[in-house]
Amino acid sequence: MKKKFIKGKGILFWITGLSGSGKTSIGKNTFSFVKKYFGPTIFISGDDLRNIFDLKQYDYASRIKYLNYYTNFCKKITDQNINVIMCVVGLSDAIRKKNRIKFKNYVEIFINSKLDLIKKQKKKKTYQQKKFVWGVDLKPEFPKNPDIVIKNNFSKNISNLSSQLIKKLKIDYLNE
Repeated sequence: MKKKFIKGKGILFWITGLSGSGKTSIGKNTFSFVKKYFGPTIFISGDDLRNIFDLKQYDYASRIKYLNYYTNFCKKITDQNINVIMCVVGLSDAIRKKNRIKFKNYVEIFINSKLDLIKKQKKKKTYQQKKFVWGVDLKPEFPKNPDIVIKNNFSKNISNLSSQLIKKLKIDYLNE
């Protein structure tokens, strides 16, 4: 059964997962599809917002505070009938629960990757940090009931994973 969205409000596509799981790359690759089929859309990542607003704290309390900022930012945009693809670690049950209440048009997408496989890729400096890293010394709260799960075990390229997400969006959310 297709899920329906409320007209006049943008959709928040909240893409979450561990750092290095492929969230941002998959989000960027699905941007054109979302824009074409769901309307005006912006793409933003947690790293983008950290840089724009010079957010430099990484402890748990700061991370939660920043996630609330991101949610409020996304709400302002979606209230203007613009979709947001938000790629963020965001591994907090409380934030995702708030999102489900705050956004009538909400799609939670979990990029499921194992930490040891991510570390083997050696693409993220995050895991060279000494403290306040989700999955290392901050316990991640992985989504229990995301709308869409994309498993990334690094055996498929980002284009293939992005195609999987697009296919799921077509099946679950488009009236085609």
